[in-house]
Amino acid sequence: MKPSVTRPVGGAGRRDVLIRRATARDAKRLTRLVRNSRAYEGPYAPMVAGYRVGPDYIETHRVFVAVHGGTDRLLGFYSLVLEPAELDLMFVADDAQGLGIGRLLIAHLRGEAQLAGLTGVRIVSHPPAEGFYRSVGALRTGTAAANPPAVMWDRPELTLPVA
Repeated sequence: MKPSVTRPVGGAGRRDVLIRRATARDAKRLTRLVRNSRAYEGPYAPMVAGYRVGPDYIETHRVFVAVHGGTDRLLGFYSLVLEPAELDLMFVADDAQGLGIGRLLIAHLRGEAQLAGLTGVRIVSHPPAEGFYRSVGALRTGTAAANPPAVMWDRPELTLPVA
């Protein structure tokens, strides 16, 4: 499979966004982004309280980061598991939400999935994020049951078509 390269992405207003493969040096920033996400406040907080995106995770999985090209400021990231095909993690920095970063990451994910020969990617969504995933073409396929103590609520299960 052809390796991914750093490349500028996006349209007007997003030309300075680069998506590149994450490196072990990104681990602390990715962990901070997950743990500090406002999407996981309140009842969702326990799920990410002790979460860690370590160098070992980055080396084992296909993790990609969206950064501001001029500053390398972290805007978001995702992790694609190939077998079975699943979006494992996707986060956009709180101050970058609403700028189209999530859509850029999904477009990149589709490209990576297509290169890997996948036709669809499973997404078990954070409940408040279901609308976003549906807006980028994911289809609701069911519900993933709660898995206490880490996950105390049922979550929407979707499939993102690739081709």
